[in-house]
Formats: sequence, C-alpha cells, structure tokens
Amino acid sequence: MKIIVIAESIDVNDSSGSKANVALIKNLHRAGYELKVYHYTRKKLVLDDIPCVEIPENRKSLLFFLSRLERYTRYYTKLRLNRPLEKIFGFSFTLFNDRNSIRESVRNEKEFSPDLILALSKGGSFRPHHALLGMPEWHARWIAYMHDPYPMHHYPKPYTWNEPGFEKKEKFIREISEKAAFSAFPSELLKKWMGNFYPNFLKTGFVIPHQLFEYEKSAIDFPDYFDPTNFNLLHAGNLLGARNPAVLLKAFQKFLELVPESRKNSKLIFLGGNNKRIHQLSEKSQNIYASQKYVEFDMVYKMQMSTAVNIILEAKSDISPFLPGKFPHCVSADKPILLLGPEVSESHRLLGEDYPYWSEIDDLERITSIIIDLYKKWNTSNGNLKLNRPDLEQYCGIKNLKAVMNNIGESL
Repeated sequence: MKIIVIAESIDVNDSSGSKANVALIKNLHRAGYELKVYHYTRKKLVLDDIPCVEIPENRKSLLFFLSRLERYTRYYTKLRLNRPLEKIFGFSFTLFNDRNSIRESVRNEKEFSPDLILALSKGGSFRPHHALLGMPEWHARWIAYMHDPYPMHHYPKPYTWNEPGFEKKEKFIREISEKAAFSAFPSELLKKWMGNFYPNFLKTGFVIPHQLFEYEKSAIDFPDYFDPTNFNLLHAGNLLGARNPAVLLKAFQKFLELVPESRKNSKLIFLGGNNKRIHQLSEKSQNIYASQKYVEFDMVYKMQMSTAVNIILEAKSDISPFLPGKFPHCVSADKPILLLGPEVSESHRLLGEDYPYWSEIDDLERITSIIIDLYKKWNTSNGNLKLNRPDLEQYCGIKNLKAVMNNIGESL
C-alpha cells in the first residue's frame, strides 16, 4: 500500500507524541509500505530515505495577521483575548491558519496516489485532522490517529477540565468520528474510552500501539550523575501535575534506610523538564537526581537502555487509558518496569494482572517492598535484571503493525 502521512511534527525532541509518530512512520517504512510524509515541523528534517515534505506556514493570509495581532496584544497589553476568542470560535486564529496551510500543501499532491491517508496528532493538537475534515475527497481513505483523549473534559479525573470553546471542540471530534473511514488509537482502553463519548469510534477503531524501534546507539558519553553499573531507577518524562512522585520518593528513602548498603550504589533519577518538586530533596541526597532542564532524547534513550529499572508513573485515578509514549522504549530496554498507577490502565493490562512490579502510586509499603526486591535480584544477578517479555516486543513491533494495517487495507 501507498500511504500519505500528515504529521504535525517529526521532531523527536519536541514532545513524546512526536517521538511516537516518528517510530510509527519508521516502522511503516520498514514493514514495506510506500510512504510520503507531510509535516508541519517548520524545519527541514529527514527520516532515513522516506520522502518528507516540510509544509510552509502561510504568512500572507488574514488569519495569520489576526493571529499575530492577538499575540502582540497579549504580549504588550497583557490583555488575554485568546480565551474569549476560543469561546466564540472553538480554536485560535493560529490553528485555523495552520489548518489552511496544511490543507493547501497536501492538496497540491499530484504524483503520489495514496491508498491511505494517516493523520497523526500531537498531544491535544490535531492540526492534520482539522485540515482533512475539509477534504471530503480523502475521507474514504482517512485514518484518524488519536494519542490521548480529547477534548480535555473527556480525560479521566484528575486531568479533566473544561477548555474555552469545549462545545465546539467536542463537535470537531464528533465530525472526525463520523467522517474518517478509520480511526486508530495506541491503546485498547483509549479506543473504548473515546467510544463511550463517540460510539462510531468503536466501529471504525483499530489499535496501533506505540512502536518499538531500534534507534542507532549514540556515541555520546553518559553524564556524571549516571553510572550504568549502579542500581539506577530511572523516570524519563515530565511530571505533570497529576503525576505525583511524593510517595515514590518516600519509598526510595525508606529503602535506603532499610538496606543501608544500597546507599553506595543506588540512585533514583528523574529526567525531563524542570522537576521543581524534587529539586530540594535531590540537593540534599546524593542518591536522588532531578534534571534542571530538558535532556535530549538521544541521551535519555541511551540511559533507558542502560538503567537497572525503568519507571512508569501515572496519576492517582480509577483508570488510565493512555499508553505512555515511552512504553515501547522500556520494553526495548529489556529491564524491569516499575509501574505506578491505577490497576485499570493500559500499561497494567499489557504487563498482566500478575505482574510483580506494579503498585498504586500512594502505596508506600508496597513500593518500598518492590524496590527492595528489585535491589536483591539486581545484586544476585550481577546487575543484569531482565524484563523478558518477547510478547510485548512483538505487540509493539512490525509484525503486529503490519497485521493491523493489512486489516485496514482489506476494509477499503
């Protein structure tokens, strides 16, 4: 099959969504599909030998002028017009201009006749989907991919909140569910979750998990704070407000107290963003480290592959329908995953009900016990702990991806 991919970004350093998009694009290419990638990253990027078209921003339109007028008004007068404007229109002038820029660019495609058109979102931004809604000639071949719930009032608690213009955002997703021939989600739970609000997703939906992809091993050296011979527990990614590491920190400190010899070779490491809530504690303890700024993906990935344990930390909630973008990285690393989150979560579903290294995020005794158990096993295995889940490697790999895409192709 020939597939046009429309992605908001293919820069792996700008978000977890972009990392997941790039891995999916590369695995589609490796699976043998003929691709052409349109992207709105607004800088020249290359993905192996896949043809990539950088979509230019239309800087001569009325919408562009209005978007800059709103931005400069906010900057110079502190008058925030974006919220009342979104209440009226549902979205910003910037998004409308971006949508038109994408639509204009892909409509000029004459040489590549696709069997499928795959629109990839990035977090809560769906610019390619906005563009494709206005292209009915492509709806019968359109796969609308959604990484996360949307709009925000469809998130499970504690993330949920009403955005300005949420009614129009809801109408936008309903139109996608009705007009896109196919929808795709990285998670079985997410497909069912969104199907509660938009039943048509249950009819058109496929599950395409975030992809396991072997990146080239970087020649860069590890930073001073990371010794690969130590018992390192690594959390990669921003700690959003609801992802509270407080009990994990207490459990790690309790582990150090109960197993005092661990102080010489154990470290809890947080990478990504400015983790303010951990900095005070990390400054007082040589066994805890939190990055002060963003860490480049190549470095993070290399550390994920070399740590003793990778951590997935989710919010305290009844359900977590997300599949974290780093899940396939953790599987690829073949290291135990310390999963902290709800019992009903996609990560827990995939790892299995009997997975031994899962806990709710606020269960101090259980988390402490898990860390102690992992440390003892790390010692007896000479620092060579393994996840050993070939089933998950296959699930997040090319063979499963090809099966799903062929099922979609047979439905055309």
